[in-house]
Amino acid sequence: MTVVKFSSSGANLGKETVPHIVKPDAEWKRQLSAISYEVARQAGTERPYTGDSWDLHTAGLFRCACCDTALFSSATKFDSGTGWPSFWQVLAKENVVEIRDKDFGMVRTAISCRRCDAHIGHVFDDGPQPTGLRYCMNSAAMHFAKFA
Repeated sequence: MTVVKFSSSGANLGKETVPHIVKPDAEWKRQLSAISYEVARQAGTERPYTGDSWDLHTAGLFRCACCDTALFSSATKFDSGTGWPSFWQVLAKENVVEIRDKDFGMVRTAISCRRCDAHIGHVFDDGPQPTGLRYCMNSAAMHFAKFA
């Protein structure tokens, strides 16, 4: 599969072909915290205002907690008032997968990491310009890497 790589300073390093990451459940459980496992591997949702990055305003990249794929830049993060980290744009469309989600009696679009299939959150059409989108993500499914 192809993803876009980013340096520790946020520079786009271009597209790279990488293997799809598949691990047994037991290995994911050893690698991740309980909440990260629940959210990323079981498509759960953390409670609002409980994640470690919902109100983080430092410059850097938000990477997949499971495989380190770069997903979002702090430059597109905004305060949505929801208690979850929200962004108006993904870092690279190649790095995520959008999946139609019909759970809980509603239709929405789930966002997953392309490389390891981790559930990250959902995207909605009530965000700010320039995209009008709100990528409402779970802190537990990502880790923050401050720019070097």
